[in-house]
Amino acid sequence: MNNLIKHTKLMDKGVTILNPESVLIGEEVDLDRISGTNVTIYPGVRLFGEKTLICSGVKIGKEAPVTIENCYIGPDTTLKGGFFQGACFAGKNSFGSSAHVREGTILEEEASAAHCVGLKQTILFPYVTLGSLINFCDCFMAGGTGRKNHSEVGSSFIHFNYTPNQDKATAFMGNVYQGVLLNQNPIFLGGQGGLVGPCKIGFGCLTVAGSIIRKDELKSDRLLLGGSLREASIAKGVEIYKNVSRVYNNNITYIASLTALMNWYREIRSLFSFDYFSKELYNGMVKTLEIAIDERIKRLEEFVKKLEISKQLLLSTSGKKTSTIAEQHSAVINNFPENKEFLINQKKVDFSDSIPKMVVNKNNYIEFIKNLDSAVASKLSRWLYSIEYKIIEKVKL
Repeated sequence: MNNLIKHTKLMDKGVTILNPESVLIGEEVDLDRISGTNVTIYPGVRLFGEKTLICSGVKIGKEAPVTIENCYIGPDTTLKGGFFQGACFAGKNSFGSSAHVREGTILEEEASAAHCVGLKQTILFPYVTLGSLINFCDCFMAGGTGRKNHSEVGSSFIHFNYTPNQDKATAFMGNVYQGVLLNQNPIFLGGQGGLVGPCKIGFGCLTVAGSIIRKDELKSDRLLLGGSLREASIAKGVEIYKNVSRVYNNNITYIASLTALMNWYREIRSLFSFDYFSKELYNGMVKTLEIAIDERIKRLEEFVKKLEISKQLLLSTSGKKTSTIAEQHSAVINNFPENKEFLINQKKVDFSDSIPKMVVNKNNYIEFIKNLDSAVASKLSRWLYSIEYKIIEKVKL
């Protein structure tokens, strides 16, 4: 089917295509997965991928050319310009020009970003807002109760997700078991700052503009300042991991939290799939989250493999036969094959026995969450926490 025929079919069912000759639609794109209701495609758009889903009210390419490949784009979402691949937008999302959004990324309802933002393996809960000129890969962020009270990342912020030992680190702002209820204080990460992963920040925390945060802060409602390092020139040390416990356990917590979120999607979000597009969007969220979990397990495995070399270097440079740090290395290395299998299998475990009964309004997920009875909300939070706790306690160091 040539481009002209595709354009005609889409426009016949109601899609607005401005300057069709400038819009390229891949042969593999399923036109039935593009809604005909209030969808606008501006000049310079390229659509690829058999998984690509475009729901009603979507606007693509208003400010600049857009390339979309195998993305799930929920209702009333606006992608103004850039490259989007393997990402999922739950609905009412907005993304500015010069975007670079890649696989494993989920923006839940009304999460947004301004221009020049890069995301990969990133999950943003509802209302989370990113400024401009941001690199926020390998992150999870929750917090906030609405559009006027939301978690935010200031412009020119970066998550330092690639360590000197060539590991992919994670940053965790808030948590899943409380964040899904949309009743927690927002987190603010000040502009021209950064996080050195793996790092965890509690709800309600604020980092001062220009700060580089290198330590976890699990307490809520804290003001965080991180200074720059003093000037120095010293010999570069050998690649020995001296904080094995923190790195390993933070990654386990991240995987456990995403596993709990998977169960939330299966048991709660699935209730809001009522027609073809909402069902396909839900399926896309689940598939994207599965990719995110698999990626974190893969990266953790790579870290564990490097511990073998780190342990040998540690013992050879110290002249000792063993040490507390070396024992931590050994514990992670020896137990990981079994722990990896356990983590993979948790994606398939049914944790639905303890979910409280609820009356569901299938038309609006956000409205449903905000109107939950406090006792039911508390039970749901404890249910999610129990999933995380079981996994963490089984495999933590």
